[in-house]
Amino acid sequence: MTTPYTVDNAYWSRGYVDPAFIRLGMTRARETGPTRRVWRGTGPRRELPEDPQDLDHLLVTARAGGPAVKLAEFLASAETDAILVAHRGKIVYERYFHGMRAHDVHLSASVAKSWTGLLAALLIDEGALDADQPLSHYASELGGTAFGDATIHHLLHMGTVMNYGGRTFCKPLEAQRYFAAVGIVPRPAGYTGPTSVKEHLATAQAVAPPGTEFRYDNGNTEAVAEALRRVTGVSLAELWSERVWARLGADEDGAYCLDSTGTEIACGRYSATLRDLARAGEMLRRGGAVGDQQIVPERVVADLTDVPPGPAQRALPTGAVRPIGYHNFWWVPDDGHGTFGAKGIHGQRLQVSPGLELVIAHYGSHVMSPSVPVPPLEAVFAQIGDHLAG
Repeated sequence: MTTPYTVDNAYWSRGYVDPAFIRLGMTRARETGPTRRVWRGTGPRRELPEDPQDLDHLLVTARAGGPAVKLAEFLASAETDAILVAHRGKIVYERYFHGMRAHDVHLSASVAKSWTGLLAALLIDEGALDADQPLSHYASELGGTAFGDATIHHLLHMGTVMNYGGRTFCKPLEAQRYFAAVGIVPRPAGYTGPTSVKEHLATAQAVAPPGTEFRYDNGNTEAVAEALRRVTGVSLAELWSERVWARLGADEDGAYCLDSTGTEIACGRYSATLRDLARAGEMLRRGGAVGDQQIVPERVVADLTDVPPGPAQRALPTGAVRPIGYHNFWWVPDDGHGTFGAKGIHGQRLQVSPGLELVIAHYGSHVMSPSVPVPPLEAVFAQIGDHLAG
């Protein structure tokens, strides 16, 4: 789809091109705006056993037909801020770059979408949330909008086919406009658009029936998050803490950034330490268990890879060369290892591969520009997994 060049579009296409600037935003979010704590609970920190391996010198091929390079060199080129590889429940590789430390927090960008999807899956399994009901059943004021008229199932699979304010839909430009609405990026002079999550959702207009197209957009996640608040009566931060975070044995509290009304930005503004991100991945690798405690039903975790028929079977992540599946805000490649993952802009990743007994957590600050290819993190992760599997 061709997006017309206008002064307005030129403004919204700025940014994403300076790793140092991106890194500041990723690591200092709790200092630059309002946040809500996701309490780690009172329980003891759950230690992650270690079995260090020298993967720095592992030769990986980043692109088909390209030269083999050392993993450490690839990570430097990918603007990696931190990476943790856990195999069979033990940390085998952990590195921090650009001044980041193990106790520092980092935004996970759209990895946060997958946490919203996991909470929704939990509540659907319990019967508290009905996937076949439209969002307006839970948030009546959004009736008549694209998101309000879509079912929870459609929303969880990026099935809302919409535009905003009658504009031609362009994902990166609409993402920037959304970030302005919720206060993440500066608004231009004379800005008259929405100034909160819910105001933004209310501007969405359907251009085709829901479920007829895969259209990756932040609004789907924000819509589901609003349904979660309505059916539980608590904030997203409290719900995530109560159901998962406070039961992981996390090192630190997590945090959601907030809009001007105190609403969590569910689509991509959650921050945590790398080890805590890996702890959540290890819980999922073990079928929802932490030690001998089942904190997420095994059937809910197993369902994350069961992509339903429809456009979500042919989803195309940024930088991907072939479609993969998408279910409940999780990416599902058909790799033979039961892999599922969470992905965020600038290199935020959580990959869970039960068949390889592998979890990889990654934070990054790579640029987003038509002139710079997206680092093929998943291809390199697959080679790490194959190496560890022997």
